[in-house]
Amino acid sequence: MADEIRRNPGVAAVFSFFFSGLGQIYNGQIKKGLFMMFFSSMGLFMVLLGAVLIGYYLFGNVFFQGELIAGLILLLGGILLIAILGVNSIFDAYNTAKEK
Repeated sequence: MADEIRRNPGVAAVFSFFFSGLGQIYNGQIKKGLFMMFFSSMGLFMVLLGAVLIGYYLFGNVFFQGELIAGLILLLGGILLIAILGVNSIFDAYNTAKEK
């Protein structure tokens, strides 16, 4: 397209830094941005659920190891998902805006 809008790579990277997928939406990649937002939100949900399960184990009257193990897996898995997706989102948004 001849009249395609040039996007600022720094702005795209900052948007993706604040929330994964915002930089992609800024660059016009709506589906990709929504996909990243969905999985980033799922990672956040995993972190919250893991923290609740760990808290339930620590402060509850039940001493069942299942809550602790499930909570740790969810917490660490969610943090890992958010970190990987976040770094990928920042670099992708920056490089995509730079290419346009």
